[in-house]
Amino acid sequence: MNEFVYLPENLDEALEIRASTGAVPIAGGTDLMVRYRRGSGIPPQFDFPVVLIGKIDALRYIEVSADNIHIGSATTLTEIFMNEDVPQILKLAVGEMASPAIRNVATIGGNIGNASPAGDTLPPLYILDAKIVLKNLNGEREVPIEDFITGPGQTILRSDEIIYEVTIPIGNFDKIYYRKIGTRKALALSKVSFSAAVNYRGDVIDDMRFAFGAVAPVVIRSREIEGEFKNITFNELKNREGEIAQKYSPLINPIDDQRSTAEYRRKVSLRLLKFFIQNVI
Repeated sequence: MNEFVYLPENLDEALEIRASTGAVPIAGGTDLMVRYRRGSGIPPQFDFPVVLIGKIDALRYIEVSADNIHIGSATTLTEIFMNEDVPQILKLAVGEMASPAIRNVATIGGNIGNASPAGDTLPPLYILDAKIVLKNLNGEREVPIEDFITGPGQTILRSDEIIYEVTIPIGNFDKIYYRKIGTRKALALSKVSFSAAVNYRGDVIDDMRFAFGAVAPVVIRSREIEGEFKNITFNELKNREGEIAQKYSPLINPIDDQRSTAEYRRKVSLRLLKFFIQNVI
């Protein structure tokens, strides 16, 4: 085990350690512990210092303000799933992640910070216009999630910062949809994931959002395409299903890997889009 493992007592101490050493923050560790495992019963071997932040109370909360829901980065997936204030579309994704035991340890900040294109919380968070609050000793900054994640395993997190909070604007959708395609029903990484939400006035689309996971280097959401199909009726939308799919097709650039093929991911993601348009709205 790396000898540089820091266990701060509070957030200020964690930020001081992060600033002085650049130690990588670990909360639940369900991603990093697997990535650096050495075998059954053998502690993982990190080649970098780590700072353990999962037990810091200042990072574990779910609070509601006038305009937003605030979720501390070390809040576990189980805590999110059980909380009545958390948007349902995020809870649908969390409910299909891993096992109950892992959800008791894994955190929302870890799933975001891991920046995997297959991260299960990411498509719902894109749909929800979530923002990520980053904190260091000098203050904090807030960035949209799509600006925070720049590629597979890549973010704009600075070496002296910690993911402090996820902020989600308060609001409701008339219809939501979440679907994860995996090798099996539980304990499976996503081959493809899809989140969608819609608001309407009468039979007119007022707001419509789509997000695709595991089909490109980052989660795919296009506000430009969404805007083209607002203020049309349900029937118009259904009649233009093929046109919508054509617009998303160039954005979907999956890879072949051990879980699936690029061709399968492309076809399934567009079928999920069409299913939502034809059967859910």
